[in-house]
Amino acid sequence: MAGTTTNISIRMDSELKAQADALFAELGMNLSTAFNIFVRQSLREGGIPFEIKMDKPNKETMAAMLEAERIAHDPTVKHYDDLDELFADLKK
Repeated sequence: MAGTTTNISIRMDSELKAQADALFAELGMNLSTAFNIFVRQSLREGGIPFEIKMDKPNKETMAAMLEAERIAHDPTVKHYDDLDELFADLKK
């Protein structure tokens, strides 16, 4: 399906473009390549067919993960090797 190329203009928020540029750079492509992938796949599927994304936790999840890591390494926090002991303490 090789042929001549054409230029198109797309208007978008400048911050959105910067975020998209950063995301697609991490995925090894530029915005033009990502758009071409999207259009070709859309034509094959007859609609918007897929997501290209990086799995990235949101801020709340990231905060919870950091807190869990801190707790796991805090020597002042009681740790349990036995569920019965944990449940007994929870009933207190």
